[in-house]
Amino acid sequence: MTLVRIPPTLRPETGGQQQVQAEGGTVRDLFEDLTSRFPALQRQLQYANVYVDREDIRTLEGLDTPVDDDSEVILLPAMAGGLAPLAGSGSRRGNSSGPPGSAQHFLG
Repeated sequence: MTLVRIPPTLRPETGGQQQVQAEGGTVRDLFEDLTSRFPALQRQLQYANVYVDREDIRTLEGLDTPVDDDSEVILLPAMAGGLAPLAGSGSRRGNSSGPPGSAQHFLG
């Protein structure tokens, strides 16, 4: 399982946990696992910036970024006036599901 660090603003949705373990081979899989156990996270994840081993997934493969048991995933809330929400395929090309790196496709 992969360690996912939960920021203070999302901890109420995880019962106050600072970090949780999640299963999956990609960030998308982790989100599916997390939202199945913590349904209130689903509406919040679209506004989170996601880092795998300290790298922003928008510069990697977006939600299709691979993770393994040794990966550390950090969720950080987006700041007002910052970038648009996290995006679907992780492709650097535009798509109708949202900007590159956004979770719109996953959550939409």
